[in-house]
Amino acid sequence: MHIGKRIREVLDQSGHNVSWLAAQIGSERSNVYNIFRRDNIDSELLCHISVAMGHDFFADLSAEFAERLAAAEADCVGDGEPAEGTEPPATPGGEH
Repeated sequence: MHIGKRIREVLDQSGHNVSWLAAQIGSERSNVYNIFRRDNIDSELLCHISVAMGHDFFADLSAEFAERLAAAEADCVGDGEPAEGTEPPATPGGEH
């Protein structure tokens, strides 16, 4: 996820403008435009923006992480071998 683009998207959906966000976070409009260009952001700044906008950007990032993790796990299991740390399924009737 490009966090700057996501912030811009949520700002546009909110009906607020760049000047409003700049005032909320105690910054200049030019700094807000710089934030929109960032693909990563300091967690403290993201927290400040999240509170100001009333949107949990950390949840957005966590959802993307969960999707990526699930895809990676599916790729690892897709080779016919059990994923590391898992036991193969039990055979009916049990083998001794």
